[in-house]
Amino acid sequence: MGIAVPAEVESGEPRVGATPDTVKKLLALGATVRVASGAGLASGITDEDYAAAGASVVASNAEALAGAAIVLKVRRPRADELSAYPHGALVLAIMDPYGQHEALAALAQAGVSAFAMELMPRITRAQVMDVLSSQANLAGYRAVIDASAEFGRAFPMMMTAAGTVPAAKVFVMGAGVAGLQAIATARRLGAVVTATDVRPAAKEQVASLGAKFVAVEDEEFKQAETAAGYAKPMSAEYQTKQAALVAEHIKKQDIVITTALIPGRPAPRLVSAEMVDSLKPGSVLVDLAVERGGNVEGARPGEVVVTPGGVKIIGHLNVPGRLAASASSLYARNLFAFVETLVDKKEKTLAPNWEDELVKATLLTKDGAVVHPSFQPQPA
Repeated sequence: MGIAVPAEVESGEPRVGATPDTVKKLLALGATVRVASGAGLASGITDEDYAAAGASVVASNAEALAGAAIVLKVRRPRADELSAYPHGALVLAIMDPYGQHEALAALAQAGVSAFAMELMPRITRAQVMDVLSSQANLAGYRAVIDASAEFGRAFPMMMTAAGTVPAAKVFVMGAGVAGLQAIATARRLGAVVTATDVRPAAKEQVASLGAKFVAVEDEEFKQAETAAGYAKPMSAEYQTKQAALVAEHIKKQDIVITTALIPGRPAPRLVSAEMVDSLKPGSVLVDLAVERGGNVEGARPGEVVVTPGGVKIIGHLNVPGRLAASASSLYARNLFAFVETLVDKKEKTLAPNWEDELVKATLLTKDGAVVHPSFQPQPA
């Protein structure tokens, strides 16, 4: 049961699919682990650290992948990587499958069984495998740290002999995992925090963290959550009412952090150019949805934009990767927990149960075909 940990080839991806801690656990399952040299360096893990944990460190990705039964990756393998992947290997990664028909076809053609970790169902037994939550938690924290670095003032109220520094006002849009962590972090730094979300359950969660909830609480709002706990797309009428409330609220804020994502859809536009212009000079917006089209008008992927009015719009890519060591640690544990379900612990052999709900929810390709019902090729 060979497990490969290749180095990521995408620029700007510092995370890695295994850590020395998870390597030890994988070995205990009866696996052998090969790590490509340098795979963990950007996450603060040396080849010597992997070797000390019992992994074999090899010179290249091709050597790590040779004969592997399982491949632990962060990003979906590119088409030009797949020739090195063994036919039949199980590939676990954040696959970003929506709208990626050619990429999924390439995975199928390579004969690998590709698992999209971000499709893991949000059920109790899968919580430890939930990569979206583990990475979003860090993104919410980092969003506040990035905002504070760009904000020219202090966060907490400070009473000094020379006068009082008022507390920063932080508004968090979207109170999912990232948003709740952003609220908690901003509160720890001493800011006055408000938040909004279209899901009714979020109101109590926001209040529990010491922030004030801001939303149009009508009948549509009360029904605005899917069974899986995700936000539903809202009607144009509700969006208009909510936008008016938010527009008035934003004018008074110093920092706005947006976190709204809907699986498989472009990110909803929450902050218009007019709202941006209404902010005071020196205010900061952080758009955590910039990779999906952005919540903030004027946000640009990978850039910090300064508007003519002196407002900064932060559009950093791969925000969890800005905390690479922590992100890799959590992500590697997510992967290990899933691998554990694919192994016969008594026989110490790979034995995936293809009927397991976790497998069925995450499996994209198998036996040369795209098998996930949500990503079937459309007939011509």
